[in-house]
Amino acid sequence: MRITRTTVEVFFSGNRICSHPRLYGGANQYSTVEAHMPPNHQQYIQWNGDRFRKWAVKIGSNTHTVINALLSGYKVEQQGYKACMGILKLADKYSPERLENACRKALTFTPRPSLKNIQAILSSGQDQPERKRPEERHSVPQYGFTRGAEYYEGRKK
Repeated sequence: MRITRTTVEVFFSGNRICSHPRLYGGANQYSTVEAHMPPNHQQYIQWNGDRFRKWAVKIGSNTHTVINALLSGYKVEQQGYKACMGILKLADKYSPERLENACRKALTFTPRPSLKNIQAILSSGQDQPERKRPEERHSVPQYGFTRGAEYYEGRKK
């Protein structure tokens, strides 16, 4: 690399492969040339945080809270786009209702759930209300020996 007062240049094997104007200003300032981005990152160029937030609101308030926490958790908002896309696409695989329930459950554990947190909740069914098996619905056991007071009264001496 060669950095001058006005330019940042990158070299590979003695050949200059790119040149950018040097930025001055606040910390964490960045500038990206779209053509220099990997193809899997270029697909997110037309996305922005507001678009993810609007999509999340349509699913529910808990989903919106999760997406908002993800986007605000990075120094550069775009770093959270892939995770946001992954979470919101879970509504297609499961359902918007289940995604909203999973986000609600995840928010009880952490203020900033990850894609893996939400996936684990959905794949294990933790987002769904507990259903008791038929044999668990009754408080009195159906089988076994139940002896009442009459049994013991006859045994007194």
